[in-house]
Amino acid sequence: MLSSVVARRLVTGVCQAAWRPAVTGLLPSRGYRGDAQDDTRADLIEIPLPPWDERPGEPTDIKKRRLLYESRKRGMLENCILLSLFAKRYLNTMNESQLQQYDRLINEPSNDWDIYYWATEAQPTPDVYQGEIMDMLKEFAKNRNHEQRLDAPSLEYLEKEGH
Repeated sequence: MLSSVVARRLVTGVCQAAWRPAVTGLLPSRGYRGDAQDDTRADLIEIPLPPWDERPGEPTDIKKRRLLYESRKRGMLENCILLSLFAKRYLNTMNESQLQQYDRLINEPSNDWDIYYWATEAQPTPDVYQGEIMDMLKEFAKNRNHEQRLDAPSLEYLEKEGH
């Protein structure tokens, strides 16, 4: 004789197995965006961001500090790592024109994934962002020296530069 626990599990399993195929046809299947040919993207919500404003007259040292902060605090970890390490290596050597290009690149696009895809050359870079800084970022993203890039750099290096 079956115990009540075993009998309950058996009945529950049979009922679920019989019920699952009927429900599967009623529910839309889940997939990644772009999988379905008829995806109208009607469910996509675009949150408007304030337009990027150039900051003429901003002192260079303040601009570098702001750009360092903005390089570290992104909407996605991949860009936090990529841009903060890039900023650590190049920010202090950039001239005013390069700083402006970098400022525009990291602050004007509304989607961090776009920046990542351009830097890794997964998608073509729009002409407005293509330039010396984007070329430097693309080369940096290739990581030809096979550096371990698992996290944003600590800020201790800033204290050493200040002394």
